[in-house]
Amino acid sequence: MRVKRQKRHRKIVRFYTACFGFRQPYKVLCDGTFVHHLIENRIIPADNALSNALAAPVKLFTTKCVIDELKRLGQSHSEAVEAAYKVAIARCEHEKLKSADACLMEVIGEKNPEHFFVATQDVDLRKKLQEVPGVPLIFGLRNALLLEPPSSFQRKFVKTSEEARSCMTKSEFKKLKKSTKNILETKEIGDSSNKNEELENQKLEMQADKKTHYARKGMGVKDRPQFKRKRAKAPNPLSCKKKKNHENPRR
Repeated sequence: MRVKRQKRHRKIVRFYTACFGFRQPYKVLCDGTFVHHLIENRIIPADNALSNALAAPVKLFTTKCVIDELKRLGQSHSEAVEAAYKVAIARCEHEKLKSADACLMEVIGEKNPEHFFVATQDVDLRKKLQEVPGVPLIFGLRNALLLEPPSSFQRKFVKTSEEARSCMTKSEFKKLKKSTKNILETKEIGDSSNKNEELENQKLEMQADKKTHYARKGMGVKDRPQFKRKRAKAPNPLSCKKKKNHENPRR
């Protein structure tokens, strides 16, 4: 069971790293209910437990509004207050203190630019955050920490954003059309200039040939070398002499 849970968690983490750009060490934003759950079930140290759940190093965060809410809950949550003071404080922009869930929603924003994992036991808060793209959710079940699978809204958001990236917008199409037109115009100008240069070079070559021809003619130099033909000579008189018959005289 534990091995299957770890495999499922790795798959969920890969989804958020590939689609939303989450990077290690992962930042986990904890609310008061989650901190209290860790204390009640003695899941300590919390950073080690969360790093085991995500199979990566983590850094814990909370907000001033969360700590203030834990203080108002009284002595029963005193250990949770002490534990919350030990983690890093995420900056919240509002001047006046808000409720913990409203504060966390404001820190996360519309697209979770800080790439927070949100750890909470509040079911209503988890439902709200499921409608925000790129927000992984962590919750505790007794002494186990679970990573919630991506919601249908988050998967749909990833699909539509991928389709939008693969398609060309009107402005991009106009830019592409303009750039191709400029390239073709510059190419045509270059071709015409090359043709003119070739014609000019041919004219210059012809003029140079004419000048050299007239110069040779004026100097009496012929263009091509003249070779004397060999005339046929008279036959060798010795070769024309008749053969003598050498007959032995009879005795």
